[in-house]
Amino acid sequence: MRRHELTDESWALIAPLLAPGRMGRPVRDRRQVVNGILWKLSTGAAWRDLPERYGPWKTVYERFRHWSADGTWDRLLAYVQQHSDAVGAVDWSIVCVDSTTVRAHQHAAGARKGGPWEGEALGRSRGGLTSKIHLACDGRGRPLAFTLTGGNVNDCTQFEAVMGRTRIPRPGPGRPRTRPERVVADKGCSARRIRAYLRRRGIAATIPVRIDQINGRIRRGETRCRLDKDAYRRRNVVERCFNRLKQNRALATRYDKRARHYQATVTLARLRLWLP
Repeated sequence: MRRHELTDESWALIAPLLAPGRMGRPVRDRRQVVNGILWKLSTGAAWRDLPERYGPWKTVYERFRHWSADGTWDRLLAYVQQHSDAVGAVDWSIVCVDSTTVRAHQHAAGARKGGPWEGEALGRSRGGLTSKIHLACDGRGRPLAFTLTGGNVNDCTQFEAVMGRTRIPRPGPGRPRTRPERVVADKGCSARRIRAYLRRRGIAATIPVRIDQINGRIRRGETRCRLDKDAYRRRNVVERCFNRLKQNRALATRYDKRARHYQATVTLARLRLWLP
């Protein structure tokens, strides 16, 4: 087994969800295909440079594209998260929300305009074309949910969307688990709307107040928001999560023209952090 490939334990966990159908012509070994996709994720190389040990590059690419379109990566991640939550491996005491900017390579530009491909999550900023990953992780630094936008999108506009996608199905009947005890974020998410959203859901907020908001409260004679400094110190788990995700070179630099392909790349990188 090579460095980028699945362990036997990881493959045993996800193999039932990738079982081939009963009808149709025989397909290539699924584990070999997944390992080829993981090699591409780790190295960021072009599909045509895929080593021969993973089979024809066209086959591996078509599998990646098909599984991205039909939601296979999302189902695998939901299943692994459900398995982890069932054994108590998810830390719901705190959820940290933050974002990171990813530089887009020149190959990511030039997607066809109009039609169903409109809006490829690319934004132009001082550094050129960038994308931004807005992410929530649990108290152990494992990614729960994310949204993908252009690099010029403000963090606070995606906070509710990220929290809305934070859900882990229960192994038996019942609603998915969606509500942590506390949410920690930086000043970019300091807004009345966000605090009211968390208050309605019964979630404690640990978000520092911006200086302009502090001055406004003083002028209005209002009390300042208290910050739990011990809880805020735990916010670095989301920074460590981004660091681990960006060890995958296909994620650290965006090479995909289509947003849906890059979203699948992020989802696959998140899946690797959840696998045993």
